[in-house]
Amino acid sequence: MPSSRRNFLAGGAAAGVGLAVAGGVPSLAQAHPSRPRPTGGAGNKPFPPLVDDPDGILALPEGFSYAIVTRTGVTRLDRGQGVTPADHDGMAVYDAGHGRYTLIQNHEIDPGAEFGVPHVRGTVYDPGAVDAGGCTVIRTDRAGRNLGEFVAISGTVSNCAGGPTPWGTWLTCEETEDRAGDEWEEDGRSGVFQKDHGYVFEVWADGSADPRPIKCLGRYAHEALAIDKDRTKIYLSEDADGPNGLFYRWTAPRGVKLGNRVLTRLAPDAGTLAAMAIVMDDGSVLPDVAYLTSAQLGRPFPVRWIPVPERDAKTKPVREQFADGQVTRGRKFEGVWGTDEGVYVVNSYAWEEGELPADAAPHDGMVWFYDYRAQTIQLVTYFPHQATAEEGAPAKFTDLTFDGPDNVTVTPWGSLVLAEDGAGASHVLSAIPGGPTYAIARNQLNDSEFCGPTFTEDGKVLFVNMQDPGLTLAITGPWERYLG
Repeated sequence: MPSSRRNFLAGGAAAGVGLAVAGGVPSLAQAHPSRPRPTGGAGNKPFPPLVDDPDGILALPEGFSYAIVTRTGVTRLDRGQGVTPADHDGMAVYDAGHGRYTLIQNHEIDPGAEFGVPHVRGTVYDPGAVDAGGCTVIRTDRAGRNLGEFVAISGTVSNCAGGPTPWGTWLTCEETEDRAGDEWEEDGRSGVFQKDHGYVFEVWADGSADPRPIKCLGRYAHEALAIDKDRTKIYLSEDADGPNGLFYRWTAPRGVKLGNRVLTRLAPDAGTLAAMAIVMDDGSVLPDVAYLTSAQLGRPFPVRWIPVPERDAKTKPVREQFADGQVTRGRKFEGVWGTDEGVYVVNSYAWEEGELPADAAPHDGMVWFYDYRAQTIQLVTYFPHQATAEEGAPAKFTDLTFDGPDNVTVTPWGSLVLAEDGAGASHVLSAIPGGPTYAIARNQLNDSEFCGPTFTEDGKVLFVNMQDPGLTLAITGPWERYLG
């Protein structure tokens, strides 16, 4: 189906759209930046004000344009598989050659949905998870046209984010802890899960499928992950509460280097899964990230990694297996994105009673950078809590007031792009670690979150999803002018 395009161009055609990703590797799998860079200089130029979209979908700065690549329930899947599923979420971009590109996209869906991911032979993990989550593969080109879409994995649940691999696949994460035998019900439909959920799965863009869980990475409410440059460690976030979730590191067994189909062959207890503990000056462990505020921006804190006792959570959820004072918790550990020297991780917000310790500071978003070599973590972006966010009321200055950062990616110029999932207006944001944050897009259609931002390696196109009503968007324009 032809794509839709809306232009915000000043006196000319849009900049050329190129999505070259060398060697079939996902965009920015080997990110350009190292450590968070200081403020000032390149990449610190404010974006122009956002211009309202006459079509009422996406407000962008003058000089930028968007194309709609897929739309839930409208664009069709290949091979008679049905229509595009709902709830677009995490995503990666790949070079398919000849000016064409491939996206692997999560669908964060519970069973029984109207537009769930259909069960396609060879892709199904749990036959009991009907019309639930999974991943689709989307083909597009430099104009953002829809050239086809098909199911890559199905029968999984609430596929939230994940992460690209250096060898050109996608690791999709289930944000759930459902167990085999649990019943589900939705809109008059019901069923029973036949398998445990809360795992990570590897997904391929070439149509092959192997819907086996990677059990060595643990069973919990996975959000996102990143693989280090040596291919021996994976950093993973957990979006959970009661108690709050954790940030994890999995270390491969000695002599194992990660590559295509290696993870799916490992034993369930292979390697070491451990949770982060931030160490304070007196040697104690910080109980929750919300105790730190903008006063600690840029300050590195030492980190210890505490092994998980029982990673498959057969009797107790993983995060409940640690005593108070043993690990550092955080409300809504969300987006994760790796660079050659470290990894970014996001906490979306914590301000309601029960979301943070009573004596900690409410906040509307925190972005961290963990340094591989130094084994330290530092706060690089901080959004203070604003009372209007509690009611979802519009801020007086909508495009200057931000909350609820969720997914994160690193641009080719070293800055960050954040997707908001907060109250009030939802934005796509440009964030300079340790510096300012700018609005680069606003959802004009509704208050749905943005998901899965991912830049092409040459910096020409930013792909991003609007979860409801389920849109995949390709945004083009003079990115380098403001980010480079």
